[in-house]
Amino acid sequence: MRVVFMGTPEFAVPVLEALIHSEHQVVGVFCQPDEPAGRGRSVVSPPVKRVALQHGLAVHQPPSLRRSCELERLASLRPDVAVIAAYGKILPESFLHVPPHGFLNVHASLLPRHRGPSPIAAAILAGDEVTGVTIMKVTKVMDTGPILAQCQIPILPHDTTGSLSQKLSGLGAELLMETLPLWLEGRLAPQPQDNDKATYCRMITKEDGLIDWHRPAVELWRRVRAFQPWPGSYTTWQGRVLKIIEALPLPGSGTPGRVVAMSQESGAPVGVHTGEGVLGLIQVQLEGKRVMNAAEFLRGQRGFIEAQLPS
Repeated sequence: MRVVFMGTPEFAVPVLEALIHSEHQVVGVFCQPDEPAGRGRSVVSPPVKRVALQHGLAVHQPPSLRRSCELERLASLRPDVAVIAAYGKILPESFLHVPPHGFLNVHASLLPRHRGPSPIAAAILAGDEVTGVTIMKVTKVMDTGPILAQCQIPILPHDTTGSLSQKLSGLGAELLMETLPLWLEGRLAPQPQDNDKATYCRMITKEDGLIDWHRPAVELWRRVRAFQPWPGSYTTWQGRVLKIIEALPLPGSGTPGRVVAMSQESGAPVGVHTGEGVLGLIQVQLEGKRVMNAAEFLRGQRGFIEAQLPS
């Protein structure tokens, strides 16, 4: 079969690689345009583009899909089926009618839970015990199409969006390779989603990472994990950004934002009082410095204990 692939970030790479090494022919790859990144703001290609070019595939990076020339480009590739994994844009309805076998989406949640652009972070923020991937047929309304297959995994206490994304991308690639042949052979009956059980998530912004110490420690612990690696969870200390890389919720009460020393048995050498409980700090990163464990950070910041962090 002739396959068009649409995806952009690292999450989509295992899915693309699985298609490349399958019996199908990847006839075109769509991804988001190159963008400036890093402190130098140098232009960087998306991970999917880099992998596609390594395999000699044609790459298309339209800033918009709503121009008629993009529909013509898709039609010229004569795809039998199209696969999407974290492409980053909503498809025009006209695209959906081009491949005879439609568009299949690899979505990083157990739909209908966590429809939207940030399902991995949303699962951690919600305190879900499990998450997974869904292979669904794309329809004109985002993430509402019928389900072809699902597979779930547990969310571990130390999982972050980064670690879960890595697990789910591999799982999604495997599930797609199991599902795609059955779909193309007409051996799968898509199951409609239960809209009454649907939940929605929004795009994460940099501002989401700013810590409000009035929130409960359990919620801040989830946010630290959900916003790792981006945008990170951060506060300020002596005029510099202090990122909380790893933390854990602990019992305790006090003024939100007040830094306190913790016992060795607690699992964290230092903590910060919150609206409910204490957020124990395990790894931190002060602006301009490397990531370090909290004990090492304290040795160089003796005034940190009993400090009042902004909230």
